[in-house]
Amino acid sequence: MRLPRRPRDGHLLALDLAAALLVVTVYVHFAGLPDSAAQPAHTGPVWAGALVAAAVGLPVAARRRWPVPASLTALAGAVAAVLLDITREPCLAVGLTLYAVALTEVPRRSVPVLAAALTVSAAAVLTGEAVVTPTETWGGAAGIATTVWLVLGTGWASGFAVRARRAREADRAARRAERAVVDERLRIARELHDIVSHSLSLIAVKAGVAVHVAQRRPEEAVDALRVIERTSRAAMTEMRRTLGALRADPSGTAEAPLGPVPGVEALPLLAEQARQTGVAVELSVRVPEGGLAPGISLAVHRIVQESLTNVVKHAAPARCRVTVEADPREVRIDVTDDGRRGGRGPVGGNGSAGGHGLLGMRERAMTHGGTFSAGPRPEGGFAVSARLPQDRTRRTE
Repeated sequence: MRLPRRPRDGHLLALDLAAALLVVTVYVHFAGLPDSAAQPAHTGPVWAGALVAAAVGLPVAARRRWPVPASLTALAGAVAAVLLDITREPCLAVGLTLYAVALTEVPRRSVPVLAAALTVSAAAVLTGEAVVTPTETWGGAAGIATTVWLVLGTGWASGFAVRARRAREADRAARRAERAVVDERLRIARELHDIVSHSLSLIAVKAGVAVHVAQRRPEEAVDALRVIERTSRAAMTEMRRTLGALRADPSGTAEAPLGPVPGVEALPLLAEQARQTGVAVELSVRVPEGGLAPGISLAVHRIVQESLTNVVKHAAPARCRVTVEADPREVRIDVTDDGRRGGRGPVGGNGSAGGHGLLGMRERAMTHGGTFSAGPRPEGGFAVSARLPQDRTRRTE
């Protein structure tokens, strides 16, 4: 459930000013000032009534800026009003200022202010009602004091409750921000792993070929070096794009120009790079005419990229079949090879640095609410399978 939007500070100050003017008007009415049409109960000097009216009402307008001084001033005015018999009201202005005290001050400061307000107001009511202007018995005065306590306690408790709720909201926001940072770090780690692992695997294979045939078949060594050059340049370009995104300023511009995010359309290039290392790749891609959502298209690209990297590193020379099929409900990714297993497996060695290859592919699938599985095939080789739901991805992007 969404919480209601908090009013702007200007609106709150306007409301406080209106409440302050209302309180002053009520006290002016009962203090018997020149504009009053009521028969005043107060028979003292006019200036005293004006001073009390100002002391009780005006602090309400300043309660958000100076909550403790405003509360103590309003309390002093309310006590004077009771003792001078200007009016009998349950200290509403003091309750409003105590709300601001509890809202803005820590409990070790707001609780003493509340205690002082309860003590002083009760003493004033008992003294004023039963001694100075004896209009009530001690029991009646105690009832009035209880009402005053209820008003003051409600004001303070309301402010404390709002303060606690805002603290919980701030804590939840901080946890969400922290989680977003962790998720972003994991995303960047996956991107860099996929880029470095794939490119270095191709470079390592071709460098080995170049060393092996350099003397006997130098033309093949030259071809291998060309593949190394192209692969390293492509890796550098993708690294610059990724790091450029990290250096992006808040306005969305980046120090380095950003290229298009790799997706399904780049799968033929991955297949061709794998073929250059001795892996016979059969690629089948069937996606809707409008393509896939950017996020899921990138996930498909990275899963296929990591799968082919493992084939190159641990199964080449081998035959590999890559199938990507999409319908309105989900995208299906299957990568199988018939090469030697070479220690790859769903647990432990998967051919990637530190065993992060399969973990990274699984995380990508789970990020989109999908499923992932990988393991040796009974007939030999290895199989990777992922299912990414389409509808959920489109709703979240």
